[in-house]
Amino acid sequence: MADRLSRVLGTEEDKVNCPFYFKIGACRHGDRCSRNHLRPHFSQTLMIPHLYIPPAPDPTTGEPTGDPQEHFEEFFEELLEEFQKFGEVEELHTVENLGDHMFGNIYVKYYKEEQAEACLKAMTGRYYAGRVVSPEYCPVTDFTDARCRQFDEGTCQRGGYCNFVHLRHVGRHLRRLLAEQKRNRRKKERSERGKDRDRDRDRDRDRDRDRDRDRARSRSPKKEGGDLGRSNSEERRAKIASWNKKREDPVDADGAPPAEAPPS
Repeated sequence: MADRLSRVLGTEEDKVNCPFYFKIGACRHGDRCSRNHLRPHFSQTLMIPHLYIPPAPDPTTGEPTGDPQEHFEEFFEELLEEFQKFGEVEELHTVENLGDHMFGNIYVKYYKEEQAEACLKAMTGRYYAGRVVSPEYCPVTDFTDARCRQFDEGTCQRGGYCNFVHLRHVGRHLRRLLAEQKRNRRKKERSERGKDRDRDRDRDRDRDRDRDRDRARSRSPKKEGGDLGRSNSEERRAKIASWNKKREDPVDADGAPPAEAPPS
């Protein structure tokens, strides 16, 4: 039973939980949806609804008043700079769908959940272009299932009202900015791993040196009479008396007392 529930969670077979909210973090039915929206209490990903508004078209001609891509890239760069204050941004996506539940949504995925939490606390209640910023935790951590594959291939027939995410194209220089922080983090991690290896090597070398010194000390012959520093007062007095007696009654190498000198 548990295996089946884990297999159908977030799919069309799941009759309890909303598969669209599970996949894209939004649902066209909103709070009126007949299925549950599993809102996470923590996540690497934040979703900020309706943050990006494209430039309004000219009322007479209906054409954009400026370059839409240039307008978007300025917005993206400004947003990326702000989000990077809270940690490493792994992914930053802007939706170009036209549905009410997806229009202008922003997804930002951090390297750590703690970084996403810091961003959520700092950004909640702030204003951007006269609109209140209301970030929320998002269940999406892998955008493979959220993206419309037909849109990526240029064959989506539903247009802006597709139920799957159509992500705005990001220029190469902005992708480079996004990847730069990843490179810096990996470089820092490699440096820290190198320092850890050096510390381990030094610790092993010190341990081997101490072991060799202890081994050499245990093999060295002990001095005759033992160690006075580790004996009590009675033993020390007995040893001193023994030494004095030997000095008063010297013996030769064979253990016999020295012969008297012959008379002259």
